[in-house]
Amino acid sequence: MLALAVFAITLVLVIWQPRGLGIGWSALGGALVALLLGVVQWTDVEVVWDIVWDATFTFVALIIISLILDAAGFFTWAALHVARWGNGKGHMLFPLIVVLGALIAAFFANDGAALLLTPIVIAILLRLNFPPPAAFAFIIATGFVADTTSLPLVISNLVNIVSANYFDIGFDRYAVVMVPVNLVSLAATLMVLWLVFGRQIPGHYSVAALDPPHSAIRDMLVFRAAFPILLLLLIAYFVTAPLGVAISLVTGTAALLLMAIAGRWWKKGEGAVVSVSHALRHAPWQIVLFSMGMYMVVYGLGNAGLTNLGAAALHWLAQQGDLVATVGTGFLSAVVASIMNNMPSTLVGALAIDQAQVSATTRELMIYANIIGNDLGPKFTPIGSLATLLWLHVLADKGYRITWGQYMKIGLLITPPVLFATLLALAWWLPAIAVHQG
Repeated sequence: MLALAVFAITLVLVIWQPRGLGIGWSALGGALVALLLGVVQWTDVEVVWDIVWDATFTFVALIIISLILDAAGFFTWAALHVARWGNGKGHMLFPLIVVLGALIAAFFANDGAALLLTPIVIAILLRLNFPPPAAFAFIIATGFVADTTSLPLVISNLVNIVSANYFDIGFDRYAVVMVPVNLVSLAATLMVLWLVFGRQIPGHYSVAALDPPHSAIRDMLVFRAAFPILLLLLIAYFVTAPLGVAISLVTGTAALLLMAIAGRWWKKGEGAVVSVSHALRHAPWQIVLFSMGMYMVVYGLGNAGLTNLGAAALHWLAQQGDLVATVGTGFLSAVVASIMNNMPSTLVGALAIDQAQVSATTRELMIYANIIGNDLGPKFTPIGSLATLLWLHVLADKGYRITWGQYMKIGLLITPPVLFATLLALAWWLPAIAVHQG
């Protein structure tokens, strides 16, 4: 009960952030209290740091890359191209925006997709004079696809990085399993969003009202370097994975290269357009403190018996067969994530899977189901992920205020069918790979 009380208070402080304390310091404060009360021990600090350091620094590096590219006009350029590809037809524009969100989520993480693409989409909608119901449909679609399609690569979500590192899953193995599963998630997301919002999308819009894509480019040098760097980065992930090179080192190298180009370091800053210092200041450094602090608090919950409860639940699910084990693990993770936030929920699930006595095949299914549940499950509630809370804050700043009640009504309508379809795809695809490899 003491561990649970510390966690509950820490979570409230993370969401509330009194006096601008920030998510990092709030979580770190909870960890300090847990240490002082004996909920966790000082020896646990090294264990937790070993779990979170690579994931959090990878995430920070990805966001720095995203911020520099955004400042250079890269994402606006892409969105304007997509808007033109819609050819003036709203029913073509809607799925194209969703697919763009999925691509950005894959390479720049779910937070990058939600926080960077949303303001751009809003600006385009205002330019096209879309009515409020139509604008609402596009905004919700942008926010939801950022999470529901953040499965394909290890770097697509902080949850993926933590899980892959914890269970020692290589970048290539992860991609083989999750890229096809993510395509199912994308298709299910499109289908559900269309069923919910299809009637609100206008039939036509004026392409002439859009700015030409090239007008969005603010730094041509960074823009031209973007595609080669991103391609090399993707190749580097696959090449370095078997060598055991930390993902944060690979991503950090790419971020450093992009910062050098943006800052014109070889010219000592002369001719620089994009502010590298601005990108560094706005990078999510607090996430490092948050991951360490919140995971310490959750580790205390695990020590207090939560891991045993989770392992028992997973053992029961495993006895019902692999299909039930996969779907059950995914939905259990999703519910826990929607209540306690997906970052601590990921660790709870990982610890429980590690302890559960199940077969190797079932264990692997549960590992990926836990990832899916923690990637998609946060869409049930606003507190399910920090990305959602930040996304709602960005919308409020733009004049689009969505209440928690409105959000949960949509989340509970959209998320379950997408989650179910994605888990079914995993339950079919992973054994199919094993048979083929065998």
